[in-house]
Amino acid sequence: MTAKPVLEASNIGLRYPGESHGVLQSFDFVLGAGETISILGSSGVGKSSLLRVLAGLQQPTDGIVRMNGVPLHGMNPRVSIAFQDPSLLPWLSLERNVAFGLSFKRQPHLSREESRARVDAAINAVGLSHARRLFPDQLSGGMAQRTALARCLARKPEILLLDEPFGALDEVTRSEMQHLLLKIVHDSRTAAVLITHDIDEALLVSDRLLLLGGAPAHQIGEWTIDLAKPREDYVAELGAIRVEILTTLRNAARRN
Repeated sequence: MTAKPVLEASNIGLRYPGESHGVLQSFDFVLGAGETISILGSSGVGKSSLLRVLAGLQQPTDGIVRMNGVPLHGMNPRVSIAFQDPSLLPWLSLERNVAFGLSFKRQPHLSREESRARVDAAINAVGLSHARRLFPDQLSGGMAQRTALARCLARKPEILLLDEPFGALDEVTRSEMQHLLLKIVHDSRTAAVLITHDIDEALLVSDRLLLLGGAPAHQIGEWTIDLAKPREDYVAELGAIRVEILTTLRNAARRN
């Protein structure tokens, strides 16, 4: 990774009161500008806890997170996060859901014209300009998740954090959302971290892939995916990496 680091985690550990062992231990991480990293691991291993630490939502017990070299102590307005649940406000239209949060205290002050321009650009980027007046109960699952992505994009983030945002979608819609993510990252040059338990998804969208395992969780593998995107035609190459990942996961499970 040669791009300028935008997010760094050094020796991260996380323990909750009363636990016999920690959730995370000795985790190091560097995200470069414009880079997409997937963090992969089995359910319950601590992926979402790690993302909360990287987002500034959870302070680590040990170690430090830095954004552009500055210690991160809480959410930064240049970081946007999306979850599996789109969490749209049912009483607001699609466009007002996308605009929600732009006027929050920690966000940069925007004029009405600037805010409208950001919302319009974000809605267009996810292909929902035809549905801007609809309400959440009128949206399909894929449209709701696109709206959640647009809400993130309206903030013009430097870093986009995604916690299994496509996990509840059907296979076709999930594939469409993965391609949309590739386009968004390419067009905006936003750095992205994707939390997922889906190996194929990680292989399709990532520049690098980190594997979490153990208890407490720590990095047990890393792969650089040096293949052009989209990658559906690289069946043999991705298949070989998939086998390596599965083998590493099985070996980690046996040790535990």
